[in-house]
Amino acid sequence: MSAAAPVLVAERLAAGYDRQPVVRDLDLEVRPGEVVALLGANGMGKTTTLLALAGALPLLGGQVRLRGRAVRAGLAARARAGVGLITEERSVFARLTVADNLRLGQGPPERALELFPELREHLDRRAGLLSGGQQQMLALGRALAARPAALLVDELSLGLAPLVVQRLLDAVRTAADAGTAVILVEQHASRALAVADHAVVLRRGRCVLRGTAADLRARFDAIERSYLAGRPSGAAVTKETRP
Repeated sequence: MSAAAPVLVAERLAAGYDRQPVVRDLDLEVRPGEVVALLGANGMGKTTTLLALAGALPLLGGQVRLRGRAVRAGLAARARAGVGLITEERSVFARLTVADNLRLGQGPPERALELFPELREHLDRRAGLLSGGQQQMLALGRALAARPAALLVDELSLGLAPLVVQRLLDAVRTAADAGTAVILVEQHASRALAVADHAVVLRRGRCVLRGTAADLRARFDAIERSYLAGRPSGAAVTKETRP
């Protein structure tokens, strides 16, 4: 475990919509060089947690601390302070070229292209014409080019081929190894645990399991039970929904 002070901390965090909490009493922290996986079935509060940490969603309780200081600023201010957010939607400007998308980032475009050199041949293409995997590479590369202190990543794998997903997750792990603190939301627990250092499992907005990634890999049956317990009554477990 990293001996450095946490970059991003949530203390008794509560967040939700229309003043109705989805996440309750959540304690979470991530240090430089760590990947913390946030796991759980659909609708358990993972995305809500990321949005609250990023400043895109106001807190209903608790606090968020960035580099030791409580923060109440919104999304833009936290982005300037070094908090990057990759949403599950493709975070690209579809009508702009790949090159223009990269120029809009806070880091040098060349750094993004070093991470994902396969984007070079598409610099003059509109981002909306790229494949889903290429769009995620563009969004992730642009975020990582800024060398954020903390990176919040929501469902990189959604709708993508396994080889593309592995490429993206490897880039996330490399960024963490270079010092970025990463919180990774991923529906497929086995993929997340393969690159994570620690993991937290949510069920109905509360933490029900936490530990090192190695510990939770050894207790994978407990994760599966948590996923099943969080599903609506009668919901089937399919290849796509299995953790």
